[in-house]
Amino acid sequence: MTPEPTDAPTGTHGFFATAGRNLETLLAEELRGLGLESARETRAGVRFTGSVADAYRALLWSRVASRILLPLAEFDAPDADALYAAVREIDWSRHIAPGRTLSVHLDAVRSGIDNGHFGALRVKDAIVDQFREQGLERPDVDIRRPDVGLRCQLFRDHATLSLDLAGDPLHRRGWRVQEVAAPIKENLAAAVLLRAGWPEVAAAGGTLLDPLCGAGTWPTEAALLAADIAPGLLRAELGVHWGCTGWAGHDAAAWDALLT
Repeated sequence: MTPEPTDAPTGTHGFFATAGRNLETLLAEELRGLGLESARETRAGVRFTGSVADAYRALLWSRVASRILLPLAEFDAPDADALYAAVREIDWSRHIAPGRTLSVHLDAVRSGIDNGHFGALRVKDAIVDQFREQGLERPDVDIRRPDVGLRCQLFRDHATLSLDLAGDPLHRRGWRVQEVAAPIKENLAAAVLLRAGWPEVAAAGGTLLDPLCGAGTWPTEAALLAADIAPGLLRAELGVHWGCTGWAGHDAAAWDALLT
């Protein structure tokens, strides 16, 4: 079955922001507050439409999202051969430049493919074979810091293949100079603070008390909220990887405009 492109016309795309369980409503509210009026909650995240620049704004400013995905295609994949054939139908020159690196993560539920690692290999093989067929330098696999990260969700033999614009998960803000074990992720801490009305409390002159401060997650997220500082602003400066920057469709001008 030929993959069904998910891109909408005139530079508008459909995006999917992933979120932790029970955070979908809060994330949809947050994204609408960032000007993404189309944001609608669904299972495990929020769907929204917009330009690449809109997705970049969500990447930089969302405190609740885990990742921002750009769905590339949806198709039926009852077995590994069907998965391979469908992935080969996608024009990968639009997304991966020759010689770049990639990684593929595949989750399969109630599907004929029940081994995520094997499924990911078939996706990778299809992409590499297309590059070879066109006489182009094939992309290599880099599971730690790929130029392009792909995520495939396979549910009841139906696949959604997406490009991961986040790279490292968005809870990695970049403000930790040294990684430490923390009892709560930054985006979950921010979600609790938002639900508790902390921005309004801070604006009214209120204070935050964290009597069990250890890794500093709560006060730091509270400070970023109170000062209205984008949570992703420090990621690149401290070596956290952005997935969008290695994408062949990356809009560098739009990205730089957000960072300045």
